Amino acid sequence: MSVAVRVIPCLDVHAGRVVKGVNFTDLRDAGDPVELATAYGAAGADEVTFLDISASFEGRETTREVVGETAGTVFIPLTVGGGVTSAGDVDALLRAGADKAAINTGAINRPEVIAEITHRFGNQVLVLSVDARRDPDQPSGFGVTTHGGRKDAGLDAVEWARRGVELGVGEILLNSMDADGTTNGFDLEMIRAIRSEVDVPLIASGGAGTVQHFVTAVEAGADAVLAASVFHYGTLTIEQVKDALAAAGHPVRRGS
Repeated sequence: MSVAVRVIPCLDVHAGRVVKGVNFTDLRDAGDPVELATAYGAAGADEVTFLDISASFEGRETTREVVGETAGTVFIPLTVGGGVTSAGDVDALLRAGADKAAINTGAINRPEVIAEITHRFGNQVLVLSVDARRDPDQPSGFGVTTHGGRKDAGLDAVEWARRGVELGVGEILLNSMDADGTTNGFDLEMIRAIRSEVDVPLIASGGAGTVQHFVTAVEAGADAVLAASVFHYGTLTIEQVKDALAAAGHPVRRGS
């Protein structure tokens, strides 16, 4: 039997609040992270992802508090990212109640940290978050960015994802920085390019606007689909997305 497609709401946390913008700019408040995570858990989300988009020291501390509060009320897996640079950071997040940690800039700056983390905790706890953008200067046509898409990391996104898997990450979270917040659809070409080179679960992020967008992302090779705006502002529900996936023949998990 095929593995169920996971539907994952993403909470971009800044200063203890959930925010959302377009291409990581013009942020507006979307609510309290614990309340939103609890509501999503009740609505049938398979996981919840927290991304501390400021990744400041204070932000990470705030996120750990939020994770602790959420873990006490939400009984689905929590993935937390933002400012992760060491096995110690992952240890702190896991102790706070996270099930998985997402790493981005920390791995770009020091790729060997991936192996350090996965050797200590297992690869199932580590997600490589790849913030990718179309870049004609890279062999695959996709480049890696940092700082909310504003800084070019000088890496080919497909090659970086492949290297991350070789170093031990258990999942890839592929964020299309061009599509982020636009609700115009996932970057299917990017999903296909990464899918063709990695064999770990691939989470597609960036651009969801309709239920059909989620279906086409899975058909392009995503194992899980992540979104923020459409869920936060009530455009779509988790159930509607799962209904569309199921109608297209993709297995989904349903609440008991």
